[in-house]
Amino acid sequence: MLAKQNAVVELMRISPVAEELSALFAKAGHSLFLVGGSVRDALLGKLGKDLDFTTDARPEQVMRLVSGWADAVWDIGIAFGTVGATKDGLTCEITTFRADQYDGVSRNPEVRFGDSIEDDLKRRDFTVNAMAVNLATKQFVDPYDGMAALEAKVLDTPATPEESFGDDPLRMMRAARFTSQLGFTAAPRVVDAMQRMASQIERITAERVQVELSKLLCGVEPRRGVELMVDSGLADYVLPEVPAMRLEIDEHHQHKDVYQHSLVVLEQAIDLEEDGSEPDLILRLAALLHDIGKPDTRRHIPGGGVSFHHHEVVGAKMVRKRLRALRYSKEIIESVAKLVFLHLRFHGYGKGEWTDSAVRRYVTDAGDLLERLNKLVRADCTTRNRRKAQALQRSYDDLEARIARIAADEDLARVRPDLDGNEIMRILGLKPGPMVGKAWKFLKDLRLDRGPLDHDEAVAELRRWAAEQGLDDVSGVVPAAGEDVADRAEQVEDDRRDD
Repeated sequence: MLAKQNAVVELMRISPVAEELSALFAKAGHSLFLVGGSVRDALLGKLGKDLDFTTDARPEQVMRLVSGWADAVWDIGIAFGTVGATKDGLTCEITTFRADQYDGVSRNPEVRFGDSIEDDLKRRDFTVNAMAVNLATKQFVDPYDGMAALEAKVLDTPATPEESFGDDPLRMMRAARFTSQLGFTAAPRVVDAMQRMASQIERITAERVQVELSKLLCGVEPRRGVELMVDSGLADYVLPEVPAMRLEIDEHHQHKDVYQHSLVVLEQAIDLEEDGSEPDLILRLAALLHDIGKPDTRRHIPGGGVSFHHHEVVGAKMVRKRLRALRYSKEIIESVAKLVFLHLRFHGYGKGEWTDSAVRRYVTDAGDLLERLNKLVRADCTTRNRRKAQALQRSYDDLEARIARIAADEDLARVRPDLDGNEIMRILGLKPGPMVGKAWKFLKDLRLDRGPLDHDEAVAELRRWAAEQGLDDVSGVVPAAGEDVADRAEQVEDDRRDD
């Protein structure tokens, strides 16, 4: 069978490390198995550099066996029976056979070490992860027909799904994640159990749920994973804003609903990622969530139709709230929220009606998210009207060409006022404070509107603005370059009192 041939090839690739490790354990009277995801990936022909092993040796014995062999050893997981080691660029995690008991309240088991590989495999999440290879004999151990499930691309559990998910509800998220990563389909009994037990995901910490969600979104087919979450009811507890979009009919009537539209946008955004690059979690989150503000902003228009005015504003707030609840980093939260907030900005471009000033503002507002924003905007075009789609693509192309042209002339990535803060204080005789910030913002807005100004023109505009703000005329008391600004400001104040 091809899968077994793949496994043999992959095992040969790691054979020096595996053989050495197996010999160490055999000499000490212990068995050693390659297990779980490592066997699954070997069978699929894509074994990585992180290897999982299991053994009848107890953790303290494992530590003694690998300490003189490995390049590095750590015991951070030893309380759960796991010892980590690196050897020749491979990372090995070696775990003692487990026969845990769960309390049905938390996902943390009462750790119990076992004595057989079969009992160890029974406690694993899915049958495709419940296979092992005896490294001494090269014998496959597959008591739960994981090989058949792998060939059929089906996710099923060694025990009943109810028992498996009751022990650890996070396995329901893992089912959705593996659906995305491996392109597998959850067995009907697995889906049925998820539908009945979805609420138990609340036993799991937000941090653990977030990790699984991120892996799901960064998988090969995240749409399938999201659909399993929604269809099973799991998303109602993890990401409720997504199933809520099923109620909202897309205003262009091009999709069954906004939910389906968002899934298409997600797929199209992924297609725009660079070949060979790592999956872009921020772009994928933004694509999935860009329209979550629509349910709360839906309004019926007299005479028919609906509107979703300001759904990007509401959506950005909802994104921040949800991603904070899932314990995402501040950087990810703010980046996704900003993309959601800006995703409609392009639609004012029309056939190129924007001025260069508007283009500069688009670039400046997007900042370092500009490339992602361009991809999100392109992905958001899901019309089936070919002529309309082609017109939109031409508009996108035109905008990007204008951005490139203006950027080449003006270095848009570094838009700054033509005068810095020190010059502003020197020219106006101001001390550091809010008024300096207001003057800086005025000059930056001027720079965006008109492009670069020469120094004299910028000074003249600053003085005109200062007069409009009611600042006293200090045009005749500009300190020389290098003169202390604070001293100059004190002199101005003294002159005011003398007058």
